[in-house]
Amino acid sequence: MIMRQKGTRPVIKLPRAVYITICELPAVLTILYYALRSVPGVMDWAAVSVSAPVRGALGLFSSIYPFSLMEVFCTAAGFWLIYYIVRSIIVTTRRREKLKILSKRLLTVMVVILYVWSLFCWLWNSGYHAPGFAGKNGFAGDGVTLEALTGVTRLFAEKSNELALMVKRNDDGRYIEDRREMLNASTEIFQNIADRFPGLSGRLYRPKTMMFSWLMSRTGYTGIYFALTGESNINSQEPGFMMPATVAHELAHQRGVFAEDEANFVGIAACVTSGNPVYEYAGYLRGLMYLMSALHGADYETWIEISGSLRFEVISDWQENSDFWESQRRVETGVEFLDNILTTVTVTVSDAVDTVYDGYLKSQNQELGIKSYGACVNLLVEYFAMH
Repeated sequence: MIMRQKGTRPVIKLPRAVYITICELPAVLTILYYALRSVPGVMDWAAVSVSAPVRGALGLFSSIYPFSLMEVFCTAAGFWLIYYIVRSIIVTTRRREKLKILSKRLLTVMVVILYVWSLFCWLWNSGYHAPGFAGKNGFAGDGVTLEALTGVTRLFAEKSNELALMVKRNDDGRYIEDRREMLNASTEIFQNIADRFPGLSGRLYRPKTMMFSWLMSRTGYTGIYFALTGESNINSQEPGFMMPATVAHELAHQRGVFAEDEANFVGIAACVTSGNPVYEYAGYLRGLMYLMSALHGADYETWIEISGSLRFEVISDWQENSDFWESQRRVETGVEFLDNILTTVTVTVSDAVDTVYDGYLKSQNQELGIKSYGACVNLLVEYFAMH
């Protein structure tokens, strides 16, 4: 390391070999990932022996802070990128060696992006290419019969009816459970399901509500697990009766369940076996939504019958959830032309985010893309038909 004076400001100049190594390392890690991701054994080793302990340590560190480090990281990265672009334009226009200066600054951005992406590949994407939760736990994955689908759907409907009366509601029948208490109880909900699936055992860290929940709502998302900080982040605007199921889904990601359909199954199974009525109701209700959607296309008459058996509270909660997400695709300021413009922008952005995320999932061995969330039906039927 060499330190020299430039004016009154000390400047540290590293040897060229060090600079080259710093720039090449993320590229090497990224190339190595793409070269090996088709080898399940290597990806399984990476997910279990590298990703899990590192994400656990990051989760422990981030749990110290009550706010989302992911939001801080993403916000800071956004501001830095804007600043760096503006600064690069200014510096480049003022110097003679414009091409050389611009190339160096572009290289800096590319190296930073590659570092983030290479870490994300090894800490998270590797799990998509390793043997999944279902395969490791003996799920057949051969599809389900209509009889089994109907039976499990009836079970979830009955449990939803029963538990709908066990959660706090106001005089109008609206759900009023305290969200803070629900989040505080979240780290205990995997105890029973971990007895059945030991791979789910381990320490859980309390999910964090997001400051930018309004943005999550507008784009149609309820939560996100961020591997680079080991955090589960929750959209605080989601209807309260659904939030426990979202929490459980993101905690499943914490415990190394990567695929979205499997995380949905694990989250629902953890909820309904938790012994906590708030989580049980959310788990059965979310599972019922997926099961009823599948049954609608398979046996419409039975779907009508089960729909007619649902209590007012269950139907009301279901409708409230639908109304909430529909409202997030509209902007209402009271000025018609402005509402039309902002609503169009909102829908366009939401659809674009879905398209990007769908492409990302498909590129990571998730053939159904964004539709994989609903693919948990087969797992639910296979498991609950036998238990």
